[in-house]
Amino acid sequence: MAAQEGILFLIHPMHQLYHSLEAARLTGTWLTIGVFDGVHRGHQEILRQLTAGAHAIGAPAVVLTFTPHPAIVLAGRDIKCLTTVDERAEIMFGLGIDAVISMQFTHELAEHSAENFMADLKRQLGLQKLLIGYDFALGKNRAGNFERLAQIGSELGYDVNAVAAIRSDNGVISSTSIRAAINEGAVALAAARLGRSYMLSGVIIPGDGRGRTIGIPTANVDVSPEKAIPANGVYACRAVVDGQKYQAVVNIGLRPTFTDGEANVRVEAHLLNYSNDLYGKTVRLEFIERLRGEQKFPGVDALVAQIHADIERAKQLL
Repeated sequence: MAAQEGILFLIHPMHQLYHSLEAARLTGTWLTIGVFDGVHRGHQEILRQLTAGAHAIGAPAVVLTFTPHPAIVLAGRDIKCLTTVDERAEIMFGLGIDAVISMQFTHELAEHSAENFMADLKRQLGLQKLLIGYDFALGKNRAGNFERLAQIGSELGYDVNAVAAIRSDNGVISSTSIRAAINEGAVALAAARLGRSYMLSGVIIPGDGRGRTIGIPTANVDVSPEKAIPANGVYACRAVVDGQKYQAVVNIGLRPTFTDGEANVRVEAHLLNYSNDLYGKTVRLEFIERLRGEQKFPGVDALVAQIHADIERAKQLL
C-alpha cells in the first residue's frame, strides 16, 4: 500500500513498519529497543521473550530500531549493515513482532536524556513493559542503563527486564562478530550466529553478457550499498526468484581473468536449472558455503573448467 502518516508498508493487518515514533500511536505495548542489525540469535532470544510475554496478555509486541547505525553518526565509522530496515522488519514479523518503529538516528536524538526519551515512549506507545539486552544503554552519555531505566520506569509506570547474552563457542554472539565473519567470507560461521543463512537481495541488471558467451550465463545483482558483501570469492548459494528456490553459484569480485584494474565489486549469480529471463526481477541470495577465493586464470578454458568444478561441488553441498 502507499505510505500514509509515516507507515512505510503493511505486510500483514497486524504487522506495521512505522517510519517515525510520531506515526506510531499504540497502547499497552511491550517494547524492546536497539539497532538489532542482523536479528541474530541473541536478538531472537529478546524477541522470543518479548512476544511470548506480550501475547500471553494480549499486548502488542513492538521493536524500536534505528537507522543509520549510531556508530556511523557519532563516530563516523564505515559500517555496512547485515540487514536493511525492510529486511529487519520482515525477519521480526516472522518471529511474531507486531510493529517495528524505525527512527532516524541523529546527533540531536543522541542528546536526548534517558528521562525525556522514555517519557516520549510512554506517551506515544503506552509503554508497560521494556525488555533490553544485557549491555543496553540509551540517552545522552548512555546514562540510561538497566538501573536508571528501572528507576524511570517506577516513576512513569512501566517495568524493565534484562535478557542475558547468548553465547557460541567463540563467545557472545554480536553483530560485530558476524560482520567480521562476512568480511572474511566465513558465511557458514555467520549463519550459525545468525540462526539462518546470510542474505543479499537486489534487482537483476544488465551486465556485459560475457557469461553467456562461455555457456555459463550469470545474473548481475544490484545490491544495496548499505549492505555487507562477503569477501571476494565463489559461493554455493540458494537463490529465490518469484518465490521459487534454485541452487546457485555466486561469484563476488573484480573478475581478474577478464579485467585489469576494475574498481567495482560485482555480485554475479549463475542459477542452476533456470532458463527464463531474469532482467528486472528481484533475486534473494542465501549464502551457504564459500567454495574458494577469487582467482586469475591463464585463459578462458581454465576458468570454464573451474566453474564447472564449482558447480559440481555446489550441487553436493546444496
